[in-house]
Amino acid sequence: MREWRNWSGQESVRPRRVVQPADTAAVVAEVERARETGTTVKMVGTGHSFTAIAAPEHTMLSPQGLSGVVSVDRDALTVTAYAGTPLKELNACLERLGLSLHNMGDIAEQTLAGAISTGTHGTGGLAAGLAAQVAGLELVTGTGEVLRANAEENPDVLEVARVGLGALGVLTTITFRVEPMFVLEAHEQPMTWDRALGSFDEMSAGSHHVDMYWFPHTDRVLAKRNDRLDVDLSQAEPLPRWRARLDDDLLSNRLFGLLCRGANRMPRAIPTLNKVSARALGARTYSDVPHRVFTTRRDVVFREMEYAVPRAAGLPALREARRVLEASGLPVSFPVEIRTAPADDIPLSTASGRDTCYLAFHTHRDAEHRDYFALMEAVMRDHDGRPHWGKLHTRTAADLAPAYPRFGEFLAMRDRLDPDRVFANDYLRRVLGT
Repeated sequence: MREWRNWSGQESVRPRRVVQPADTAAVVAEVERARETGTTVKMVGTGHSFTAIAAPEHTMLSPQGLSGVVSVDRDALTVTAYAGTPLKELNACLERLGLSLHNMGDIAEQTLAGAISTGTHGTGGLAAGLAAQVAGLELVTGTGEVLRANAEENPDVLEVARVGLGALGVLTTITFRVEPMFVLEAHEQPMTWDRALGSFDEMSAGSHHVDMYWFPHTDRVLAKRNDRLDVDLSQAEPLPRWRARLDDDLLSNRLFGLLCRGANRMPRAIPTLNKVSARALGARTYSDVPHRVFTTRRDVVFREMEYAVPRAAGLPALREARRVLEASGLPVSFPVEIRTAPADDIPLSTASGRDTCYLAFHTHRDAEHRDYFALMEAVMRDHDGRPHWGKLHTRTAADLAPAYPRFGEFLAMRDRLDPDRVFANDYLRRVLGT
């Protein structure tokens, strides 16, 4: 059987069976088969989770046959799509329809099911997480039942299953709340550490979306502010093609990738390379349809750990992370990303019940990450942090349960929808228990 491997290359398995269902009935058949034989089944996405959350142990369902937009309701401002649709394809379709999601993360390669199930999020806005923009869904439960959940039908399932970790069922369709297309203006500006942190709260209050990147071993930060413009689409001013190719293709991907590979061989050079890279950053302003501003290409393969801490703890945690990193002497070539999110009402969302600050730590895929991530994880835990479900961490059910007031509610829903653990794998056993 073919090997399943995630994008970063850290997780791989060889499932016993590989099936590409073309409709919900085919998914039901595979779930019933797994239940009858006492095996397991997992629908994989595009592998952009850094953890083994989607790793199939027996039967692997491929998502390609469940892709595309199902329906559009312009009166309700909702769009329903098959759960295997890549986010980038949904964005392109919405653009043709003159519609957009409210917010999204900075890549668009994931399937819709994978993105909401792991708690994928952007920054700022009225809703940062993709799951918080879900108005309905359909899933096949562990007993083979096709269950629809929305505000009128099974609302308790909708509330929990929006961030379901793949533990509650196989998602087949997802309905998103959307908005009329708007123009988003991006303003990117390099700053000193002191200026960036000193103005972070003011920037966050004054702009719709704020994202910052601190370059370890330097005093430099790149601040990115995105704001909605009250203008017609024809008045948008995208980056000139040459500038986009220079900044985003050549510098941010090709050259950065070469520098990372060189730094892996000469780690002592990393602080100097970071200083050069940070000093090379320039300010730029442009505007475009939202998905072209929110999302970016990521050709350089990396590994990532991200933690969500209470909003008020965000900057203290960042300062402590810098202090600990500098004291350790570990060389780190990738920037640390800082974002915020408003509280939501999803039991296992990392922003559940509290305004949140996200701190994300990265390394090149060929660099040693374990010591660095262990240092940062200890700091994040000291600040009441919750790990991103799709990114590397060492937490278990025993210490995750106290971090989520509604953890028991999720476990009860899991018992109801998957009593035989048809959707289980090692990762889910670790973070949820047996």
